[in-house]
Amino acid sequence: MKNNLYKLAQVAKKQAFTRWSAKTAVAMLLGMLCVLSGAAQAQTGNAITGKVSDKQGALPGVSVIEKGTSNGTTTDTEGKFTLQLSAGAKMITVSSVGYLAQDVDVTNKSNVEVTLAEDQKTLNEVVVIGYGSLNKREVSSAITHLSSSDLLRVGSNNPLMAIQGKVAGLSVTNTSAADPNSSPNIQLRGASSRSAGLGPLYVINGIPGGNIDNINQNEIESIDVLKGGAASAIYGTRGSNGVIVITTKKGSAESRLFYDGYTTFDYKTNELSVLSKESFLANKRGVDFGGNTDWMKEVSRQPSFSHKHTLQFSGGNGKTNYFSSVDFRDANGIDLRAAKREYGGRVNINHTTANDKFALTFSVAPRYAKTSDADYSGFNYALTLNPTVSVRDSAGRYNYINSGFFANNPVENAKSVVRDSEIKFLDINGSAKWNILDNLNTTVTFGEVSRSARRYWFTPSNITTVINGNGRNTARQFLDENDQKSLEWLGNYFLDLNKHSIKLLAGYSYQYFTNSGFDAANEKFPSDVLTYNGLGTGLWNLEKGINGVGSYKNTSKLIAFFGRVNYDFDQKYYLSASLRREGSSKFGYDNKWGYFPAASLAWRVTQESFLKDIPWLNELKVRADYGETGNQDFDSYKSLDTYGGYGYYPFNGSPYQVWGPNQNTNYNLRWEKAVNFNAGVDFELFSSKINGSLNYYVRTNKDLLGNYNVPNPPNIQGQTFANVGTMRNTGVELQLNATVVNKADFSYNLGITGAWNDNKFVSFSNDLYKGQKFIDVVGMPAPGSPGTIQRLQEDQRIGGFYALKSAGVNDDGALLVYNRNGEIVPANEANNDDKQFVGNGLPKFTTGITNSFKYKNWDLSVFLRGAFGYKLFNTYAFYLGTPAAQENANVLTSAYDGSKYSKLTSTSTYSSLSDYFLEPGGFLKIDNITLSYTQPLKSKFMQSARIYATTRNLATFTKFTGGDPDLIQVNGLYPGVRINGDNNGTLDYYPSTTQLLLGLQLTF
Repeated sequence: MKNNLYKLAQVAKKQAFTRWSAKTAVAMLLGMLCVLSGAAQAQTGNAITGKVSDKQGALPGVSVIEKGTSNGTTTDTEGKFTLQLSAGAKMITVSSVGYLAQDVDVTNKSNVEVTLAEDQKTLNEVVVIGYGSLNKREVSSAITHLSSSDLLRVGSNNPLMAIQGKVAGLSVTNTSAADPNSSPNIQLRGASSRSAGLGPLYVINGIPGGNIDNINQNEIESIDVLKGGAASAIYGTRGSNGVIVITTKKGSAESRLFYDGYTTFDYKTNELSVLSKESFLANKRGVDFGGNTDWMKEVSRQPSFSHKHTLQFSGGNGKTNYFSSVDFRDANGIDLRAAKREYGGRVNINHTTANDKFALTFSVAPRYAKTSDADYSGFNYALTLNPTVSVRDSAGRYNYINSGFFANNPVENAKSVVRDSEIKFLDINGSAKWNILDNLNTTVTFGEVSRSARRYWFTPSNITTVINGNGRNTARQFLDENDQKSLEWLGNYFLDLNKHSIKLLAGYSYQYFTNSGFDAANEKFPSDVLTYNGLGTGLWNLEKGINGVGSYKNTSKLIAFFGRVNYDFDQKYYLSASLRREGSSKFGYDNKWGYFPAASLAWRVTQESFLKDIPWLNELKVRADYGETGNQDFDSYKSLDTYGGYGYYPFNGSPYQVWGPNQNTNYNLRWEKAVNFNAGVDFELFSSKINGSLNYYVRTNKDLLGNYNVPNPPNIQGQTFANVGTMRNTGVELQLNATVVNKADFSYNLGITGAWNDNKFVSFSNDLYKGQKFIDVVGMPAPGSPGTIQRLQEDQRIGGFYALKSAGVNDDGALLVYNRNGEIVPANEANNDDKQFVGNGLPKFTTGITNSFKYKNWDLSVFLRGAFGYKLFNTYAFYLGTPAAQENANVLTSAYDGSKYSKLTSTSTYSSLSDYFLEPGGFLKIDNITLSYTQPLKSKFMQSARIYATTRNLATFTKFTGGDPDLIQVNGLYPGVRINGDNNGTLDYYPSTTQLLLGLQLTF
């Protein structure tokens, strides 16, 4: 009893805190901002005058600030300035974009002359590449570098949501961002495979295959996206989808303590609107049960509340330093069940011996998460349930609902059915570097990346669907474990000889992967008390003579030898060439090993004498690269003779497991091959106030992996997993940054990314497998068995909608379409032969626009994101948006609001797929706004305090009427239609939300 009272008290406390936070947090934030911004002003001192120049003359618009304050001014057209100093001021800071900032001593001075030197910082910025790093000026392939300051502030489950829209050509989408357990789908430069993985390779602190879910955004120092084939070819069979290199923070000689904490509130937005009780009855949609229920409200938390806290401390000296981070996150979804509570940490240690001969690094990152899975079906039910049905009956019990489009009580399900998980991560890596000579070193790196996920399912016996159904409670447990061990050796040699510079790299890599797991299930337990913890007490398996247990284990190896040479002549011409020879145990006997060559060239044109005298052109670099990469992201043993179970056969009263070959052997199985070409230009203009890059790429993916139809017999199975098909992506990418205003008190910086992508599925055949020209994909669900909505076909873009072409609606409310002869007929009189390509779900253009403003201690960032030139299939309108929808089920308001969907009153054409339900998917979002105030402090206890507020997904401008267009996937092979894990259409729905995030950062 005591425990129950404690739990009730905690729930009430949390609910009260959520209500209090939603109403008062903004007011508190503004109050704290006012207190900080109202810090006492220093007394006025003497005035200082001066002039600022560079080697070519006076510099206008230069920032002159009293050091340690926000008191400042800018130079006029003649480079002159006057600044009233505070009492006791000793130093001013003179700075301008494209020049090195300079501190000037003004003690007892009334006038100063300052000459600024050009800043090569942007060119000397370190860019991490495969197995090394380069200065930005040395890069000859397509690489985008992001520092921690470039990341968006988002309260999300995955740190890569922070780079959404920041990298041209990198698509980051999450169709259920308000689910705290969801992860984004990442795709670089379009889809690249049929059945192998489409996501990039993650390299975390030098370990290929790192776990992106085990990183706290606050731990990230930089992210480098290797887009060009020459950059990613060094990773061989895993480089086809690009490489994302993540470097975490390291310690320094300066001792530092940092705290970051925030709370988030998520509110539903762009909701699908359904009929109210009055409209439901007025349009005779179903029986009146006497209630009045807003089912969307009943299955939602409004708002959902989350909070996260990070504490980081670092320090050391010139030879040994450390960085440590611990974090805690407690997050809830917008549905009633989704939740995630996680604890994580990271320790990075670096040590260099006194003679600088040896350098050691060690990093360990554990993480533990307890989750409850979101109930996506609950929103399906909420859209279609009769609004006159109450959640509970007159006795207070949950109502049993067995009629309608989706028959269930979603509130009861969400609160009674258990779908929990425990997830454990552990990343360990270390390295030992020996500096043999000043220009020769060797490094050995080891790493282990492991993940263990245990899932717990339980459906109790006392919920209405079980009581009125089979009466059996059910329980199940799953365990999935993944482990990756790696050992790598690198050797580096450097040589600078007059105008010549050479860097040589040689390496060896060994990685061993193990995947294993088990599951066990049972039913008909004598009690609900043990939930999933007493699987052996269930009677069902015993009564039916089944064991209800399964397990698996598979392993694979990757071994590689690689080398690279980087040559630089006079910091003007750059050449890079690499070769990787790699073997994988997944491939067939004759294809275990492969070669992956790459080469790139760059020419810094502005280093030539004929361009050096152009004052507005600071940097112009032209580059081109070629590289061959692979993709081996598929299951182990696909090339081997394997056996599997074919059920049970009774013999002499006992069941015996039947075994036999379960796949067609393919000894020729090999990696997918991608041939990449990239041409680009990097530029800096007008004293580096404008800088950016432009890239054009062609990527041809050959030997695509997938199941191919074969005759049976002679084959054992009707499909063979084989390398068949070719796909090509071409595109143009723009990355642009501009300093629009740079005054003493105010600055405005603009960043723009733009990516144009075109795709063609070139071929479905090769020399061995011929004849297949297309496959119909994305089967749409019941009711009505409407068939498939898309087709993958040779010489067509992926995402092609293949359906009937509509010709309007007749007087009877039936859909009219064109048949193959061009005649207009009712849709129910057409067949598959009348289908044609009627649109495409792959965006042609995507963009991100970052606006960064700074006024004294205030910072404001406004980020816009958009996608254009594609169609979306409005699944909800097709099933729920017309008067012809199933009776006794609620429908969208579009069925009776006079829209085009309200005209479809005839049930005869209800299940006919056509472009009548295709809508423009293009959108522009006000995606992220962050306002912050930073107050430097002179306290011995604290260096600075920063308070910030962020809104995510504030507004969406679109013609799409099916809710937020971001909820429909545009990555992968089937863009433009909402699909499930089996790549078929689904009505699963998880609402979009607007997120309010309030945070505090303290530096000690």
